[in-house]
Amino acid sequence: MHIAPWQGIVAIVLVLWGLTAIFWKVTTNYISAESALVCRTVAFLLVVPLVYPGKQLLHHSFHSLSYGFLAGLLCALGCLGMFAAMKSGGKASIVAPFSALYPLVVVIASPFVLHESGTVLQGVGVLSGLIAVVLLST
Repeated sequence: MHIAPWQGIVAIVLVLWGLTAIFWKVTTNYISAESALVCRTVAFLLVVPLVYPGKQLLHHSFHSLSYGFLAGLLCALGCLGMFAAMKSGGKASIVAPFSALYPLVVVIASPFVLHESGTVLQGVGVLSGLIAVVLLST
């Protein structure tokens, strides 16, 4: 069985994001959602020097970079919402999987926005995820 490079990377991401959700819950047990977002932002800033492309960033158009800034803004708002849900009593075992259903938005919007098509099997996968969240919530 051949494993593509991206599959190994995404497996690492899966573990990192799983651990992240646990630490987000622990964090919001002690501090506000807003403070948790500040901590997350500072942590991101600590990583920037390791990945910053230097002058290469300046070679991109404002239009191109605006997508990255918009994605970052939406990510920050999503994180704030997740922190607030956990701070207000949401269990990490429910909040994290529920918020991880964001691919549902991608599956629905991608044909219109990205001009991509989905398969019936992918639709069944999304439906299975929704069912899982309902079962976890009971």
